[in-house]
Amino acid sequence: MLRKIRLTFAIFFFVCITLLFLDFTGTLHTYLGWMAKIQFLPAVLALNVIVIIALIVLTLLMGRIYCSVICPMGVMQDIMARIGRLFKPKNKRKLPYSYSPAKSWLRYSVLGIFIIALIAGIGSLVALIAPYSSFGRIVANLFQPLYIWVNNIFAYFSERANNYTFYNVDVWMRSLPTFVIAAVTFVIVFILAARNGRTYCNTICPVGTVLGFLARFSWFKPAINPDKCIQCGKCSRNCKAACIDFRNFAFDYSRCVTCGDCITTCDSDALHYVHLSGDDKKHIIEATKNNAEKIAARKVAALKKAAEKTNQATENKPEVKNEKIDNSLRSIIATTAVIAGASIAKAQQKAEKEVVKLDGGYADIIDKVAPKRATRITPPGSKSIDNMYQHCTACQLCVAECPNEVLRPSTDLMHLMQPVMSYERGYCRPECNRCSQVCPAGAITPITVEDKTAVQIGHAVWNKDLCIVNTDDVECGNCARHCPSGAITMVPKNPDDPKSHQIPTVNEERCIGCGACENLCPSRPISAIYVEGHEIHRTV
Repeated sequence: MLRKIRLTFAIFFFVCITLLFLDFTGTLHTYLGWMAKIQFLPAVLALNVIVIIALIVLTLLMGRIYCSVICPMGVMQDIMARIGRLFKPKNKRKLPYSYSPAKSWLRYSVLGIFIIALIAGIGSLVALIAPYSSFGRIVANLFQPLYIWVNNIFAYFSERANNYTFYNVDVWMRSLPTFVIAAVTFVIVFILAARNGRTYCNTICPVGTVLGFLARFSWFKPAINPDKCIQCGKCSRNCKAACIDFRNFAFDYSRCVTCGDCITTCDSDALHYVHLSGDDKKHIIEATKNNAEKIAARKVAALKKAAEKTNQATENKPEVKNEKIDNSLRSIIATTAVIAGASIAKAQQKAEKEVVKLDGGYADIIDKVAPKRATRITPPGSKSIDNMYQHCTACQLCVAECPNEVLRPSTDLMHLMQPVMSYERGYCRPECNRCSQVCPAGAITPITVEDKTAVQIGHAVWNKDLCIVNTDDVECGNCARHCPSGAITMVPKNPDDPKSHQIPTVNEERCIGCGACENLCPSRPISAIYVEGHEIHRTV
C-alpha cells in the first residue's frame, strides 16, 4: 500500500511539473505553479521559509520521501531505470541492482563545491549540479520542441476545419550551448539510471546529500526483522539506491529514498516501514554479529574447498596463438569518422552564414543579429542584474514561457544558461508579465502589468551610422511610431531645413527598454537603434 500511494503521488507531481515546462500558453501555471515553488533549491533561493521548514519536517518524519515523490529529476530516474531494464539480459531484469557502499567523499565534495559556487555567485556551476534546474533544461530544450510540433500538427488540421482551439507556434533553438548541455545531461543521467538506478541522486545531487543527512534521524524508516529474514537478497537486488546490506540487516538511510520497492518484494514479510526503538536496534546489532560469524565460517569452508580443487587441477594450459590484428576495419571506421566530421563542420559553417529570406519577392531581408551590449538586459521584476545572478537556478521555466521570444539562455561563462533578453525575434510587450508569474526562485519577482510599464530595465541608443535615413537617404520613423512609452521623437536631420529627413532622438527618462524600437527597426543585420541594459532597475 505504501508503494502504491508513493507511485500515485510521484506520477502526479512528475506529470504536472513536466507540463509546466511544456505549456507555452501560461494557462497551467495558474493551477500548478505552486509545484515549482515547493522544489527545495528554488525555495531556498526565494527564502520561502514555510516550504523549507515543511520539507525538513517531512524528511525528519518519513525520510527522503521528497526525492521519490516531489523531485521530478528523481522520478525521471526511476522511469529511466525501468526503460534501462529492457536492455539488460533476461536474468537481470527482475533483480538488476546490488548493494554498494556509499561514496561519501564524492557526495560531500560535490556539496561543498555547490555551496561555494552558490555563495560566490557562479550561477553556471550551480545550474549544472542542481537537480530541478537540470530537469527543467531537459524538458524545455529537448521535449518542448516535440510538444510544440505536435501542437502545430493539430493547429494545421484544426484551422482547415475552421476551429482555432490550437494555434501555430514557432520552434527555434534559443541557445546551442544550453541545448548541448541539456542533451549531454539527459544522456549521462539515463546511462547512470539504466545501469545502477539512483546513482545521480546519491552521488552528485547536492539536495539529495543534504536531505540524506537529515534522513538518518527520521522517525519512520524501513527496517529488516532479523527473525523473519531468510537472507534471500531480493530487497538488495531490487533497491535502486543500492543502500540495503541484507547480510547485515542494515540500511544506509542517507541514500534510501523510501520508495517501498524492498517492502513489496520481500516474500518473508521481514521488511516493514516502522519507528525503530532502542530494543529493536540492539536486536538488529546482535543478529548482525551472529550472522557475521556464520558468514565467516562459510567463507573458511569455501576457501578450503577451493584449495582442494586447485591442487587437483591440471597444469596444462591451452596454447594461445598469436594472430595479427586486421587493421582494415579500423581504417574504414577512421576514414568514415573523418568524412563525417568534415561534412558536419561544412554544414555548420554554411548554417552560420547570414540567412537570406525573400519578403514577398520584392526585397531580400537578412536576419537580425544581436548587438554587443555593454550591460545585459534582465526582465522587469528581476530588480537588478545582481538579484538575477544570486537567485536564478537557470531552470529555463521563464524562457520556455516567454510568448514574445525575447528571453533566451545566456552564453556568458560565469552565468551560463541564466535568462537574458534580446530583441531579434520580438520585443517585451507591456501587457505581458508571464515570466514574473512563473519564476519559483525569486530571480524575477511578481509584477503587475500596470507596474511593468513604469519599470526601466534599459534605455534605447541610436547609432546614426546604421540608420537608413543616413545610409539610404529615405524617410523612416519606425522606432518612434512603435514606441509604447513615447520616449522617441523624430526631429529634422538638418536643423536649418525643417523639410529634411527626420532622425530619432531618445528621451532616456521615459524609455523603459522594452525593445520595440530595436525589434522593428528595418536596419539589417544590426538595428540602428538598440537597448542598453541597466544594472539596477528603476521606476520612471
